[in-house]
Amino acid sequence: MIIILKPNLDRSSAEFDALMGFLSNLPRVQVRVHEEHGSQQVLTELYLIGETSSLSSAEIEVLPGVERVVRISEPYRVLGRHRNDHRTTGFDYNGVRFGQENLNIFAGLCAVDTPESVEAMLRALRDQGQVCTRMGAYKPRTSPYAFQGHGQTCLPYVFELAGKYGIKVIAMEVTHEKHVDEISEALHRTGNPTGVMLQIGTRNTQNFELLKAVGRQRDFPVLLKRGFGITLDESLHAAEYLASEGNTRVVFGLRGMKTNMGDPHRNFVDFAHVPVVKRLTRMPVCVDPSHSVGTRERGPDGILDVFQVAAQAVVAGANMILVDFHPQPPKALVDGPQALTLGELPYFFDDMTIAREAYERRCALAARYAPDGP
Repeated sequence: MIIILKPNLDRSSAEFDALMGFLSNLPRVQVRVHEEHGSQQVLTELYLIGETSSLSSAEIEVLPGVERVVRISEPYRVLGRHRNDHRTTGFDYNGVRFGQENLNIFAGLCAVDTPESVEAMLRALRDQGQVCTRMGAYKPRTSPYAFQGHGQTCLPYVFELAGKYGIKVIAMEVTHEKHVDEISEALHRTGNPTGVMLQIGTRNTQNFELLKAVGRQRDFPVLLKRGFGITLDESLHAAEYLASEGNTRVVFGLRGMKTNMGDPHRNFVDFAHVPVVKRLTRMPVCVDPSHSVGTRERGPDGILDVFQVAAQAVVAGANMILVDFHPQPPKALVDGPQALTLGELPYFFDDMTIAREAYERRCALAARYAPDGP
């Protein structure tokens, strides 16, 4: 059961004390408090965990400070989309909206290599009117001898250049709790010129201690990538680990499944799960076409497979695309063979605009033919 309190209810007020006093006396029920800080108001939600089936929603709704009650109807307690659940399906961060109703494209370097590459990438994005990017500082690799990323040494110049070119959000993978602290410290030292969306990669989807640590911090939203060898349900529960610790600003990422059935692509593309995740949860959904495809191959129509996968994801309703670009792909230190070129950047954005328009027209068509009419 989720109890949604009246907006801006003061947690030091008599109303809140009376409500918590009542709930604390319920047998075999634990209460977790979550706060959502919006631009104009603070929303407080109470998650009742335990034997709640016998509790009366009507009796709870008349308690002091309560606005409404939501019964849990999905296993994903915090992030799930429940019956009669009218909570928001997105969030705002550093001036950028992330929701199930819009699209953000994070084009950038899979791994930061040089300041020159970073600046060329960010300048090209600025020229295209973009405010989001991806920049990998910490890179988990299969081989212990492969390039692992520059780590905290590259953070200052990445953040300073992002501020110079008006980039508001950088998607950046972390593999250890200390990386979050290093990012926070580097942002502070450079004057907070940009924002960061922490990324949990596919290898760490079931690193539960990392998930809990990242979930406990509230400064940064999180992009959680689906585990490449586990079920969708298991990956969605990984997102719940983040939310259960307090951070509900989560984007769910689809990046392909590890199976030979996907050959010759690097992974089997799972963009068909975009509407499934949006139906089961309130999370925006991201698709990573670069790590799904893994090459620059193109079909007889002349369209690169990476473009095809990205467009299919957007037509299916994806809210975020995470895609690799590099000023000189042959010189990239990580995943150069799959990186798109800066010359292809305007082409890619134009193609995604076409795909988004197709999705919006399909939504309008579906509304027109809905059983209860438009």
